[in-house]
Amino acid sequence: MSTKTLTPEQIGHLRHFDNLSRRLPNDWSLMQGKGSGQEDFGGYRFQLAYAAYALALAHRHRLPAAPGLFQPAIQRLIDKILLPEVWSYWRDVSRGGSVFNAHLAGSLSEQWDPVVRDNIMYSAYVQSMALLHDYLFDSDRYAAEGSLTLHHWSFFWGGGEKRFSYDRESLNEHIYWQMVRSGYLGVACEPNCIFQICNQPAILGFRLHDFLTGGHRAEEVVAGYERAWAEFGRLDEAGHYNMMLLEDSKRVQPNALRVPWVDAWCGALMNMWNGEFVRTNYPRQVKEFLRTGPDGTLSVAPAPAREVMGQRVVVDVVDYGWVAAWASEMGDEDTVRGLLEHADRFMNPAWRDGGLYYPRNDTLTDERGNRVEIEPMSGNVLLGYARLNVQTACRDCTTGRGRRSVSMSLR
Repeated sequence: MSTKTLTPEQIGHLRHFDNLSRRLPNDWSLMQGKGSGQEDFGGYRFQLAYAAYALALAHRHRLPAAPGLFQPAIQRLIDKILLPEVWSYWRDVSRGGSVFNAHLAGSLSEQWDPVVRDNIMYSAYVQSMALLHDYLFDSDRYAAEGSLTLHHWSFFWGGGEKRFSYDRESLNEHIYWQMVRSGYLGVACEPNCIFQICNQPAILGFRLHDFLTGGHRAEEVVAGYERAWAEFGRLDEAGHYNMMLLEDSKRVQPNALRVPWVDAWCGALMNMWNGEFVRTNYPRQVKEFLRTGPDGTLSVAPAPAREVMGQRVVVDVVDYGWVAAWASEMGDEDTVRGLLEHADRFMNPAWRDGGLYYPRNDTLTDERGNRVEIEPMSGNVLLGYARLNVQTACRDCTTGRGRRSVSMSLR
């Protein structure tokens, strides 16, 4: 594999990831989106995790001789994902009461430990980031007891110290047995809600753990996952990825609104172990979401406003960035180029301390109808991920058998 020359823009993205990692604890400048409470898809945990993934793919495929550039930044991102500001949303979300688990409200007590049950939308990122670090840098840093400790105590209100001690081995083991107990359907993100998307990073973690230990858990989990989901199907009747499964009723929630992020996020991640299936469905799926703009630029139509339970939903849906990342995983260079050219033309690219990013903009379109809306997850991380991604020939995608893949296939 030859090292590819970096463009100024790619260097700018790497510098921006590094800049974000260096901010003082609880300085989340440029990272706060429209939503509150860190509950939605633009939360700090996702920005930190995918910045680490982007750094990892750039190191592995572009600058393999520069571990000293990447290792400290990934360590700092792991330090940040362990901060209470990132995971304390779980105290409230763990009790249920959302539109999908309202019937559980009152039956579940608050849970401070954000990895002990459900919440794969956090635990899998801590797991995979720690294992990614140790695999890439031939390290046992996160094998040390207590190396992944979650701690919170407030001077201003009672309840005592909260301290939950894990490491790469104990966390990987815990998530694995959660998978087994679910019959390999997956671990819930919030009570009762098993999202296909959020279980993919855990599979990445199992792969990395197998690389480190010589085990075969990723292969076991993938085989079990395939059998379990065969009853429900990965795709809905319209050919889009099923969004999630309600754990108690075993009822599937399809991508009924045809929102881009469901297909894009799921496809981008599932590509690491099921590339043939993802690539077969990608051209038809992505065609529905792309909009042609001036001079060959491409964009994604802004998601329509939604109301649930009589309230307007204010969240970062991260559709633009995920479509770009998905296209980059598919090796669809024309689509990536069109999306990035649109972002460079209409989304106000900015340079700060040597780093390149696209600042948050809540306005949907400009006066000519060109999309200008962008949220921090796309602007800080995913457009950089897409620009840095590399199409590679990889000899083993989970099972060790040949398949053409990209960044998540690290061997």
